[in-house]
Amino acid sequence: MRRMARAVSLELVAPEREGCDAPVYSCTHCDLGPMAFCAGLSREQFRRFMTVLGQATIEPNTAVFREGDPAVNLYTITAGAVKLYKLLSDGRRQIVAFLFPGDFFGLSVNGIYAYTAEAMLPLMVCRFPRRKLDALLDELPMLEKKLLGATAQELAAAHDQMLLLGRKTAREKLASFLVMLGRRLSIKDRPSQLLTLPMSRSDIADFLGLTIETVSRTLTGLRREGVIALPDANHVVISQYDLLGQIAEGS
Repeated sequence: MRRMARAVSLELVAPEREGCDAPVYSCTHCDLGPMAFCAGLSREQFRRFMTVLGQATIEPNTAVFREGDPAVNLYTITAGAVKLYKLLSDGRRQIVAFLFPGDFFGLSVNGIYAYTAEAMLPLMVCRFPRRKLDALLDELPMLEKKLLGATAQELAAAHDQMLLLGRKTAREKLASFLVMLGRRLSIKDRPSQLLTLPMSRSDIADFLGLTIETVSRTLTGLRREGVIALPDANHVVISQYDLLGQIAEGS
């Protein structure tokens, strides 16, 4: 795995709320703003936080860690995209999540990673050694709240995945996936209509529990209905977002 250390500098951020006179600091490693894991820390808190922060650049199709590895680090994505997956005993793959900038991953069960994390695009991450971060949480309770939030989001995503795999038709599954992706890539709370797909058709199939042929056939069907457009293999344009949402809900 190719990893490259990156220089980090401090940047003063003006308070957002009127009457708030305590400046906060962020690093120049990303432009995630309030989505960043370190967002909202004071100057002294940020300097303390920097003592446990590591950064890495990871090439596409490279594993950040593998299922069963010791869970020594936690990660947040600052650029790029990641897929999380598990391998079944017969060699089949189940993708459990696609992650994007601002997402947190690396939570573990009994000290080992429960899934493999693989970069889909050139990936930049902030990396936190678990033991050092655990020791810091008492000093920075804001970070503990963010970790609890990340755990809750992962649990909610697992519940959504169970519904997606167990109760929806192929057409509903694919519509749900595109709606989800549109929301994740939203701009100023408006769902994105032009979706850039960092994942392959095979990845989508393994996420939705379908075959590649079914994914391709269903996409073509939605295109024929005028719900979406397919300018190329890596982009989808959602032409009728409300109708796509109705299909996702089984209406």
